[in-house]
Amino acid sequence: MLEVGTRARNQPAPPHIVFEALTNPHRDPTRPWLIVLDDEIEPTVIETRSPDLVVWSSIWTTRPDARLRFDLPGDGGAGTDLRWTLLVDEPEPDPSLLGHLRKRMNQLINAHLRYSFGQ
Repeated sequence: MLEVGTRARNQPAPPHIVFEALTNPHRDPTRPWLIVLDDEIEPTVIETRSPDLVVWSSIWTTRPDARLRFDLPGDGGAGTDLRWTLLVDEPEPDPSLLGHLRKRMNQLINAHLRYSFGQ
């Protein structure tokens, strides 16, 4: 698989809480964060290593081959230095689709998930 996008950003919650949010995104109905768009589907968790790794199946109907890898190292304090990595089979998506996929991951993880932790 090709790595076509990655980004790391600190999350305020500890790794085990971020792990739980990624493996059970609807665990707290009062703080929804994984809201799929019309061209998306709910991911399936296909690999885990508690509390520092989660791999999702694709959320995009246009790229069912995609995988989303989440590395969850602690930040030395109370938070998590979460890194998402987008992996796809060849051929690599065209630049406009790739931009959309990366932007969407940033929205889901570095905005919606982060805000669900109160930040």
